[in-house]
Amino acid sequence: MTLPSAPSERRPAPSLFAILLLVAGCLGFAAAWVLVAFARDRQCSWMALLAALDAVFLLRLGRVPPGAARSLLAVAATALTIVLANWGITAAQIGRAMGLLPWESIGKLGPFYAWTLANLANPPADLLWLAASLVLAAIASR
Repeated sequence: MTLPSAPSERRPAPSLFAILLLVAGCLGFAAAWVLVAFARDRQCSWMALLAALDAVFLLRLGRVPPGAARSLLAVAATALTIVLANWGITAAQIGRAMGLLPWESIGKLGPFYAWTLANLANPPADLLWLAASLVLAAIASR
């Protein structure tokens, strides 16, 4: 007599719709973050927590099953939003000084210059907000 094999716990991969929804959400949220930071003339790193919750919401909306994959996607999307927002904030601040609009200066900013300026603009308190958002994304997406 043979015992039935245990069903595999393999979960389906996230759909293309879910991935596209997540990327669009990252771009849109980063743009909103840049606008808030540009208007307040601050980094507004607390927005990273909202970006994490947005990523979790979009993954659930895209019906990505819970588990390690969804958690990893939420953390990656939050990190992508943080990078895009910091790039945009840096470009907006440099563009303002040069008389350019934020979307005109984004393509002119090089990665090393952006990295240097982002490091100078983010004090330890802002870095804590950014790190907390990655933890929040990992926990809330389970």
